Amino acid sequence: MKTIIIPIGNEHAEAAIDLILNIQQKEFNVAISLEDQPDLLKINAFYYQSGGCFWGAFIEGELIGTIALVKFDNKVGAIRKMFVKKEYRGKEYKIAQQLLETLITYSKENGINNLYLGTVSILEAALRFYERNNFVRIDKKSLPETFPLMNADNVFCHLTL
Repeated sequence: MKTIIIPIGNEHAEAAIDLILNIQQKEFNVAISLEDQPDLLKINAFYYQSGGCFWGAFIEGELIGTIALVKFDNKVGAIRKMFVKKEYRGKEYKIAQQLLETLITYSKENGINNLYLGTVSILEAALRFYERNNFVRIDKKSLPETFPLMNADNVFCHLTL
């Protein structure tokens, strides 16, 4: 099974919403709704207009993973919407690694040299993944003032490229 990672937009919003909400709400019981994430309803405007991107990982035409970059300052971006369907997680498929590497390559090519992310402490495997990829946990007060906060996030990380 070959994984294809491509930039996606509003045409894939329904599949992205289904994937992301299932993981957030059903798998991890995070109290977050679609209303809390209006960016998913306007992917093109929210991610692409500022110089960011939104990627989807597909296997045999099925969306099985996402990652997004919000460019919120001249050389600074925030990682958002990093989700991989449960059946495709882990070292066997390396979907999360491929998604992250795609985002990092794009960031370097587009002059972004600092990446930040927020997540929730319950997502321990995700935090270990980011730390294996050289992200460093930081205090919320160390985030740039313009960082796009999500209400649910309570753990923050930074990577210098």
